[in-house]
This record gives sequence, C-alpha cells and structure tokens, in this order.
Amino acid sequence: MTSKIYSAALVGLSATPIEVEVDLASGLPATIVVGLPDTAVQEARVRVKSAIRNSNSIFPRNKVYINLAPADVPKAGTHYDLPIAISVLLNSGQIFFEPAGKMFLGELALDGNIRPVTGVLPIALMAKERGFKKLFIPKENSSEGSLVSGIEIIPVKSLYEVIGYLQNLIKIEPVKIMDWQKVLKSPETSFDMKLIKGQEAAKRALEIAAAGGHNLLLSGPPGTGKTLLARALPSILPKLTVDEVLEITKIYSVAGLLNLNKNLVTARPFRSPHHTTSGVALVGGGSNPKPGEISLSHRGVLFLDEFPEFTRAALENLRQPLEDGVVTVARAAATVTFPAQFTLVAAQNPCPCGYYSDPTKACICTPSQIMKYQKKISGPLLDRIDLHVEVGRIEYEKLSSDSNAESSDEIQKRAQAARDIQTARFGKSFNIKTNSEMGIKEIREFCGLDKPEQDFMKAAVVKMYLSARSYHRMLKLARTIADLAGETKITVNHLAEALQYRPRVE
Repeated sequence: MTSKIYSAALVGLSATPIEVEVDLASGLPATIVVGLPDTAVQEARVRVKSAIRNSNSIFPRNKVYINLAPADVPKAGTHYDLPIAISVLLNSGQIFFEPAGKMFLGELALDGNIRPVTGVLPIALMAKERGFKKLFIPKENSSEGSLVSGIEIIPVKSLYEVIGYLQNLIKIEPVKIMDWQKVLKSPETSFDMKLIKGQEAAKRALEIAAAGGHNLLLSGPPGTGKTLLARALPSILPKLTVDEVLEITKIYSVAGLLNLNKNLVTARPFRSPHHTTSGVALVGGGSNPKPGEISLSHRGVLFLDEFPEFTRAALENLRQPLEDGVVTVARAAATVTFPAQFTLVAAQNPCPCGYYSDPTKACICTPSQIMKYQKKISGPLLDRIDLHVEVGRIEYEKLSSDSNAESSDEIQKRAQAARDIQTARFGKSFNIKTNSEMGIKEIREFCGLDKPEQDFMKAAVVKMYLSARSYHRMLKLARTIADLAGETKITVNHLAEALQYRPRVE
C-alpha cells in the first residue's frame, strides 16, 4: 500500500502540484527516489532519515520507493524533504491523518529542524487556485505566506512539530494575512534630486522616464553626474501597486533573493550589474532556469553604467525583452518565460577617452577609435531607447551654489499623478500599466493627433528619417509628457519636447 502527500515543483515563475508517493517493500534496506529528481532531491534520502530518527520516530528498515509524480516534470530543490518524510511516516503507520487538501514544503536539517526554501509565494498562489486548504511552510518563510489569503498557511519549525500538529497534539496558529496599507511605501534611497546641482534637462528626462516607464540613455564626459542621476531615479518612481508587489516578490522568491527577515519587495527594484556581466546573467538561465538581471528589474530600473563596455552579445540580448516585456529562456529541461517589463537606464561616455563632446577639454581619440566605440551599441538597440540626453559639464557657479533644486518628493508627486492617469486609462481592459507598454492598438486609441500635430509629425519623420518604431515611440513619449501636464490631448508642444530626446544622428 502506498501513501501520497502533496508538494509542488517550480517551472519558471509558475508552480505545479507534485504527488510524493512512498511504498515500502521487502528486501534489504534501501531508499530509491524516482521521478526526474536532481542532486538536491536525491540527497534528501540522507536528510530525511536523520531528521526522522531525531524526531522520536523510526525510519523503516525496508526497501523504500519514493516516486515524485508526474514523472516527466523535473524536480529541483530541497523543499521536497518535508513531504517525503511525512509520506514515509504515514506509510509506515507512525502517524495518521487525512492528506487530502494539504501541501507540504520545507528543507530538513539532520536534527529535524526545518530550514527556509525558495519559491513559497508562487507555490502558495498555486495551492490556493487548486483548492488546497492548508499549506505547511518553514516558519522563516512566514512573511511570504502572509501575502496569500484564502488558504491556511501553517508555519512550522521542525518535523517533530509537524507530526504533533497532524496528530492534534500541538496547536499552531496560521500566518496572519498582511495589511497592505502598512506595507506599500515610497522607494527608500539615499539620493535626492535636490542635492544634484544643475542638469535640469536630464532631471526632466528622468521625470518623464519615471512617469511613463520609458528607456533612457545618458551620454556625456566623465564626472558630469550621469551615475548620480541614474541612482536618484528610484527616489521619484511611483509607488508599487499590490499586483506589482506580488509580481516582483514572486520573481525574487524563485531566485532565492528575498531577505528572510522581510520576505517582501515593497520598493521598485534597482539593479546595476557590472559591465563584465554575461548574457546569461542578464537574461537568466541554468539547467533549472532562474531569472536574470532583466527579470529582477521587472517593474523597476535596470541601470547599465559604461554602456559600450558591455559585450555586444550581452547587449543584443536586451532587444527582444525591451520590445516584448518578457524573456523566454529555452533549455533542454524546460522552456520558461520570465516577465521583463523594466525601465532601462544606460550611461556612456561619447568616446574612449570620454571628452569628445566636452567643450573645454580636448579629445585625444582618433576618428576611427570614436567610430568603433560608438558602434558598439547597435542601431536597433538605440532605436528602442526613448530618451537620449546629453549630460554636460556643470559650471562652477552652480556647483558652489547653496540653493537646493526641486526635491525628489515634489517630482515623485507629479510622476505619481501621471501614472495614476495611465492606470485609470488602461484599467482592466488592457493588460498594460504604463504608456511605454502600449502596442499599435493602444497607440491608435490613446495617441490620436489632430491636423496640426499630424503635419508636425510628418515633417519630423521626413527630416529626421524616423523609423516606424521611432515614430510610435515618439507618440508614446508625447502621451506621457501630456499626462505630466494633465492634458487629455497630445499637442505640438508635447511632440516637440518628445522629438528633442531623439539622438542627433539616426
């Protein structure tokens, strides 16, 4: 007779139920695990045996067959330890309970304690959708579990405690559902716009990028404040919504990057990988595919400093995610899709020495060096960046001035108001949240132009040789500028401002 306990497998950001079956057979003692287990699951045999023995229970001296079904789904991770142990104890008659409607997750220590695992949030959401009544998770993952209502989340510290609870000998209070009003907050950052002297044009571009989720390229000589401006962007980003918090937290949960003391992402991500980062690290991958930097930046900012220093192959990986908002990772074991709706902020020097565009310091690079350096970024990639901004040298009078510029709080309020307009505009009828995500259908519906605006755009397309992509991106940018101004129609002024953010050479 076999016993059956439920657990779950992660495939990308989604989860699927797994049946942990145990059968005891006669023969020499041996433990055999089948069902496409990886090394961590195979090693569960040692952890489970020791944990059971150290929890005042007995591991059967039989041939133990453990099947993880369905067998065609790869099993990875250590969260199968607890369900395997419970299934063994149930099959050997050491505990009695009804396993239907219960799901178990947890890594076992040799002494029987339960360690935290990754992916609790997507598994809890799946368990709720599939009609499970109780989900047993490690106590240290309680914050993650508190995000999901409609299912009882039981936090457990040890196998001994789980056995006692299932036998009605111990009472454990379920995790309390989190109060979202106390969780959502503005991004915390040590950078404030009021501390940045000058660079009004770049600050305006950052405000537009924050309001509509548009991509931004900062170009200028070394030391002009490009990195400082980029790092100040989180201080003006709109607050996360409840849905966005869940989206981001799911990604970080699967990636194993949640802080155990605070298993929730409440501020928009800001990722800044080094220029030696590989394409796989940016996109994601591995034998059991995990999210990369672009997915970890979902609903936030991906900052690439020294933009041309990244390998061309790594940068070209950004083209499809920038266009589609998702990234598909195909491996032999599985093909998974990760969300990648991020705002790209890149910073670069105009040439190898950095002073090609500096009016006060001479450039020492040859024309061929400058051309080679600038061609490291392909035209199609540059075409996907909405805001191209020159960051020039700051005059001494501005640097030494005691007057403060506009604070991040003031700018953030305008960006939030523009984002609220977009939320009301798209509502639940469109599966998008910002102007930058609009497709052709949405552009036609929300970016209509009157005759003067059409004439202006016609002249711009002809004189600046704008591609079809550039044309549509200009309309989306103008829509955001109009939202910041609180205007319902796109005017020539909005289009003119959007046009000035195109690169000088197309």
